[in-house]
Amino acid sequence: MRIIIVPGWRDSGPGHWQSLWAEQLAGAERVQQDDWITPNRQAWVASIARTILQQDEPVVVVAHSLGCIATAHLPAEAVEQIQGALLVAPADPERRAVLSDFAPVPFQKLPYRTILVASSHDPYCPVRLAGAYARAWGSEFVRLQDAGHINTESGHGEWPLGMTLLQSLAGHAGPASSGHNPSIPELSSSPFGSLNTA
Repeated sequence: MRIIIVPGWRDSGPGHWQSLWAEQLAGAERVQQDDWITPNRQAWVASIARTILQQDEPVVVVAHSLGCIATAHLPAEAVEQIQGALLVAPADPERRAVLSDFAPVPFQKLPYRTILVASSHDPYCPVRLAGAYARAWGSEFVRLQDAGHINTESGHGEWPLGMTLLQSLAGHAGPASSGHNPSIPELSSSPFGSLNTA
């Protein structure tokens, strides 16, 4: 199974957990965009879909911020190859004009297992909206206390909790259950927390 890393607006710089994972995870593929500053939905979605379709095996997507929203816009042929997705700190494209091309956000259930991780005080997306995304997409919802945008600025470098969630997802990836996905318990504010810190 291949890991497809999907950065958000302005890319994920050095020290960001996505950048570190891209270096550490064997066979991980990082999606590249022609324009990280003024994102175009059609171009971004096409780049992500192309990266997925180039793989000769099922994939697990690891998306951050606007990358989560772009992932929700993927066409059916790319979706069919996805076995699971870790969606971290999704953006609200209606809050910033430069991201408005990604609105409206799709609000239908995703046909693969997803874990959505959001912060109680993300400056780019209210936690209530992140929860609405999780319900619409059928995601297991992990709510972190005071974790900012879950990026380098908020102290999330290596982010071992995220790696634990990814390992859980990759180990049990598959079609989404037709029933309700149980939420993972609320976690501590520490970026180095674990699933045992509920």
